[in-house]
Amino acid sequence: MDIISSILLGGVEGVTEFLPISSTGHLTLVSGLLGISQTDFVKSFEVIIQLGAILAVLALYWRKLLTNWPVLKRVIIAFLPTAILGLVFYKIIKTYLLGNNVVVLAALFVGGFVLIFFELWQARRPQLDNSRLRGEASKPDELEKIPYWQAVILGLCQSIAMIPGVSRSAATIVGGLALGIKRETIVEFSFLLAVPTMAAATGLDLIKSSINFSTPEWGFLLIGFFVSFLTALLAIKSFLAYIQKHDFVAFGLYRIVIALVFASLLFV
Repeated sequence: MDIISSILLGGVEGVTEFLPISSTGHLTLVSGLLGISQTDFVKSFEVIIQLGAILAVLALYWRKLLTNWPVLKRVIIAFLPTAILGLVFYKIIKTYLLGNNVVVLAALFVGGFVLIFFELWQARRPQLDNSRLRGEASKPDELEKIPYWQAVILGLCQSIAMIPGVSRSAATIVGGLALGIKRETIVEFSFLLAVPTMAAATGLDLIKSSINFSTPEWGFLLIGFFVSFLTALLAIKSFLAYIQKHDFVAFGLYRIVIALVFASLLFV
C-alpha cells in the first residue's frame, strides 16, 4: 500500500459506506484492482477507515444521537445483535470472508436482484395497505416511534452484512421498509446504527491485531480516515436528497453491473 492507494480507498469507503452497495465489498474489489494483497494490515485498514465515515455521521447527527435518549435506546438495542454475533464469528469473518472476491461478487450480484425485487414488491404495498385500511398514519415516521421489537429485528438484519458485499445499510434499510418504517426514517436510523457498530468493529479489530502497525501503516490509516470522513459528509447529504424522489432500483442495477464488471476484470 502507498499514499495514493490509501487516498483512493478512503474515498471509496466514504462514498459507499451509507449507500446500499457495500463499502467493504468495494474496498475489497478496488484493492484487488490496485494489486494490493489482502494482508492482515489491509484487512484492518478496510475496517478502521470506516471510523472516518462514522465521524461524519456524528458531525451531522450528534445532537439527535447523544441528546435524544429515546433514539439512543433504540440504537443500542439494535446494535446488540450485531455485537454478539460479531464477537462469535469474528475469526471466521476475518479469516475466510474479508478479502474474498468470490464472496463479495456473489453478495453484490444476488443483493442487486434482492433490491430490485424488493422495490417492485414495495410499489404494490400501498395498494395492499389501502385495501386493508392501513395508511401511512400506521407507520413509524419518527425515530422515537420505532418499537423496541423492531429495533431488535433491524439489528439482526444488519448482522447479515457481516458477509462482505451484502451492505450494512442495505440490510438495515430493507429490513426497516419490510417492517413498514418510513423510508426517510429507516435511512436515518441506518446512519445512526452505523456509529456503535463500526466503532465496535474497529475497536475489536485493534484489540485482536494488538495494534501492531508500523509508522508508515499508521500514516496510511490516518490518510484513509480523513479522506473517508470528508467524502462521507458529501455522500450522506446526497443520499438523503436522492431518496426524496427515488427508490433503490438504480442501486440494485448498479450492484449487478459492478459485480459482472469486476468479475470480468479480476477473473477473465
